[in-house]
Amino acid sequence: MIPKATGSGRPAAKDRALDYVKTQVLTGAFPGGELISEGEVATALGMSRTPVREAFLRLEAEGLLRLYPQRGALVVQVSSDEARAVIEARLLLEQFAATKVVARGPATRAAVFERLSAALQRQRDAAAASNWRDFVEADRAYHDVTLEEAGNVILCGFYSSLRDRQMRMTGESLIHDRQRMTTILDEHRGIAEALRDGDLQRTLEAVQTHLAGTLRSLGLAVEPPYDGGASRPEEGAVTYRGV
Repeated sequence: MIPKATGSGRPAAKDRALDYVKTQVLTGAFPGGELISEGEVATALGMSRTPVREAFLRLEAEGLLRLYPQRGALVVQVSSDEARAVIEARLLLEQFAATKVVARGPATRAAVFERLSAALQRQRDAAAASNWRDFVEADRAYHDVTLEEAGNVILCGFYSSLRDRQMRMTGESLIHDRQRMTTILDEHRGIAEALRDGDLQRTLEAVQTHLAGTLRSLGLAVEPPYDGGASRPEEGAVTYRGV
């Protein structure tokens, strides 16, 4: 539900419509393959159809909706190719970032663990309240921490460009696997603790396991390098498992 705004600070109707529909799509509340109508959204938001129509057109341009005149808008499903491409990019980036953080020593690891723990608590609170939107947003914030602390602004910027795709895939995974929310919390705790302990091998494997779980929850087969078949990195090597 969109919070009510008052006074001159109230967002324009088209902006509220865009925020609402996009959030519903990204969090999986409007799952892929579902047909939604301007009238239903307009009624939910207490506005006319015009701003909703503008929001639909914007989201069609972003590839999230496909419009059908007189019928409504179809929520475009996440393709298996897109899902794998995003997961492959995340594997490279997240394991690289973890390697950098581990190498920076106990003080950095402790600071990262504190930030990860805060994001993880936000996810626990969202899960307890069955608030999918907050859970998905906290999930993104959790993964941003390690990328930011790695200190590579170019890679951090690229990772941020995956934001919408990451949020949507997390939301879709929660739809397909009702236990996924609990599993994500456990996997995130494992990553955070491995980083805190400075155990690079365990950290890389924890990231690998987490991303493999996302693939499974989306109904996709888990293949190398997510199956744990890669060898242990040599002592002191700056290694992150690629694809």
